[in-house]
Amino acid sequence: MNETLCDWLSAGGEIFPPMLEAIEQARASVRLEVYIFEPGSLGVRFLEALVRAQQRGVATRVLVDAIGSFKLPNTFWDSLRAAGGVVRQFNPLSLNRLSIRDHRKSLICDEQIGFIGGFNIAPEYDGDGVTKGWCDLGLRLAGPIVSELAAAFDEMFRRADFKHKRFIRFRKLGASRTLQAAQEQLLLSGPGRGRNPIKTSLQNDLNHAGDIRIISAYFLPTWRIRHALMRVARNGGRVQLILAGKSDVLLSQLAAQSLYRRLLRAGVEIYEYEPQVLHAKLFIIDGVVYAGSANLDQRSLNINYELLIRFKDAAVVEQARVIFAKNLKHCRQVTIEGWRRSRSIWRRLKQRWAYLVLVRIDPYIARRQWKGLPD
Repeated sequence: MNETLCDWLSAGGEIFPPMLEAIEQARASVRLEVYIFEPGSLGVRFLEALVRAQQRGVATRVLVDAIGSFKLPNTFWDSLRAAGGVVRQFNPLSLNRLSIRDHRKSLICDEQIGFIGGFNIAPEYDGDGVTKGWCDLGLRLAGPIVSELAAAFDEMFRRADFKHKRFIRFRKLGASRTLQAAQEQLLLSGPGRGRNPIKTSLQNDLNHAGDIRIISAYFLPTWRIRHALMRVARNGGRVQLILAGKSDVLLSQLAAQSLYRRLLRAGVEIYEYEPQVLHAKLFIIDGVVYAGSANLDQRSLNINYELLIRFKDAAVVEQARVIFAKNLKHCRQVTIEGWRRSRSIWRRLKQRWAYLVLVRIDPYIARRQWKGLPD
């Protein structure tokens, strides 16, 4: 198959059933990588499917982030390990490297079908994103890009113990890179020196954009990206942002709101998603669309290991526009007049403090920890 086929999946109610079905149908290999994997009925369903896959001879590997999945007891995976499956934690807990995390999410079965998106394996993601469960977004993929996803997983799986600086020297082999397949680009990013493929690609597209539609659960872009958005709006282009009206990370929401006034004054349209917690990530820039694990915030753009796919296919982009419009119906628009009236002095102080923590302090700690890793 030379062409990548993809299906958009909205919220956990659409995402999890085909993921579980793909695991059940796998015949050679299963690779699962998530930031958060929590115990509970959903987690048990995935565990049982993985155990069954391993028992019928499917090579099964699981990679979870040590911080994201800290609620998961060590014994949770006993049945999978007993069957012969391999489970690893990325960057096991250590105070001197706590900031560096694997935020990628993917499932690859037989190197033939893959899933990417914002989803984690946790109860709060299960639902339709409107009446129940967080609002999220995923993609089911088939085609050449899936083998590249498998190679990206294998690279992170090998590096999971995160013990030495050879991590940096190996970066060009896979931790941060751009891979081309047909009309898609797989963008892999992580901390360290060198250009960040996700940030570079977004900046290049934004520099020539006229129509931008973004859904970002956590919104705190770099200075260049923020000013590119405002420049497009000032020059007569349309910029629409769907941001979190409800968030699981209040600090992130406050920091994002600290940018509202400047964005609104530039002509950027801001909408807050209201029915449920927003966790989706979708960037539509003219005729291209990005989907995957990365938010438009400091952690995703500078610190975490992230994964996005950039699509140029017109049909894929049009489907993304339909999803954006669907979510927009559940949003409240933020106006500059209403925003001015709603901000008390105390709230402005909290927003500025949150911005300082996430833009200055968190990246500073991450840089210090990265540079201080032992050889």
